[in-house]
Amino acid sequence: MGGVAALARAAGHEVTGCDANVYPPMSLQLANLGIKIVEGYDPAQLEVVPDYVVIGNALSRGNPVVEAVLNRRIPYCSGPQWLAEHVLHKRHVIAIAGTHGKTTTASMLAWILQDAGLEPGFLIGGMPVNFETSARFGNSEFFVVEADEYDTAFFDKRAKFVHYRPQTLVINNLEFDHADIFDDLDAILWQFHQLMRTVPGNGRVVINGADANVARVIEQGCWTGVERFGANEDADWRARFLDMGERRIEISHPAAGTTETPWKMGGHHNLQNAVAAVAAAHSAGVSLPSAVDALSRFDGVKRRMERTATVSEIAIYDDFAHHPTAIRSTIAGLKKRYPTQRIVVALEPRSNTMKMGVHQDALAESLQDADLVFVYRPADLAGQFDASLAPLGGRIAQFGDYDDLVGDLEGKLLAGDQLVFMSNGGFGAVRQKLTMALQKKRTAAGNPDSLH
Repeated sequence: MGGVAALARAAGHEVTGCDANVYPPMSLQLANLGIKIVEGYDPAQLEVVPDYVVIGNALSRGNPVVEAVLNRRIPYCSGPQWLAEHVLHKRHVIAIAGTHGKTTTASMLAWILQDAGLEPGFLIGGMPVNFETSARFGNSEFFVVEADEYDTAFFDKRAKFVHYRPQTLVINNLEFDHADIFDDLDAILWQFHQLMRTVPGNGRVVINGADANVARVIEQGCWTGVERFGANEDADWRARFLDMGERRIEISHPAAGTTETPWKMGGHHNLQNAVAAVAAAHSAGVSLPSAVDALSRFDGVKRRMERTATVSEIAIYDDFAHHPTAIRSTIAGLKKRYPTQRIVVALEPRSNTMKMGVHQDALAESLQDADLVFVYRPADLAGQFDASLAPLGGRIAQFGDYDDLVGDLEGKLLAGDQLVFMSNGGFGAVRQKLTMALQKKRTAAGNPDSLH
């Protein structure tokens, strides 16, 4: 919704908004754009009646602002509807869908197109470092959108992505998620089938060729040419690491050739994101060598394994991982890059799906490669959460208070540790508090810090 607000501002509208618990980096982006944000949902903010209200899917009937909009008959719509009608119409939309990797893949793709001189528009659910903004109107026919399967609004229970009508569609992977709105995996696959029905015959569908659930979507009906990416020899777009440290990658296509490059990322999940982005860029006319070369200058996404500081030889990262698969991939990537260092994880199980206990059976296994795990335990977690983490033994510590977590974590960190904070929210500013505590201790010892 912050990105939609930015696009509306770029289109020349006066934009204001309201939300609860707004935090960086989005709060800073909106402030820099001159978009005033009201904290909370007091209907008094509608006394100056807006021409239009765009309502996010986090708001339901009973919300004071929602009720005021309905009672006063103020025109309203959903974010995806506004985007489709005012930004995406008549453009070559490249939609990035799937359970994991949407933000990183969309950011890579937008950067590849930008590096090729195509000046794309984009709407991404994160902040690409190369752009320092999550949304841009763009100056070309191309528009990259992160296509989420979550529902659209309280008055429109279709998945957001059915509004986008992509010319090029990427599906990275498919797993069960969003248990608060989907009963099972089949319900999610049905939504993806509706998305497939909107892709024109002269478009392109780019899929993970190794994902069985994505294959099921294609089997349900596909009216568009399909290209597959992956590490397998039968994939159309293939990618592999050229060194043990994952510092150099190679991407190939039978007709387009083979190109390699150094890069700044890591992990097999990011290699999959990269090859998907390269394949999607090809549908916009970007050559394989140009796309791969652009990846060497891709600087990542804020809150996606973003290294925020190094203090006393302790590397500190901010990561959005909140699904067991993403948690496992993040830890595996760190282990691969830093095989002799301890991997320390601080986790906030904040998503609705996690709180409902849907991923409990897989959570402990996803954390197995971590050396230490510090968990903030919200009071509203499912009852069996503690028992589900028992296999981690003495490596895990749980806390009901953010400051207690910071204090215990500070006392157990060692030089050389790779510390990653995992949450899809603000995590009580524990990363910032821990960083400040370590800096204070370091300054008292008379040594400089390194900030990123």
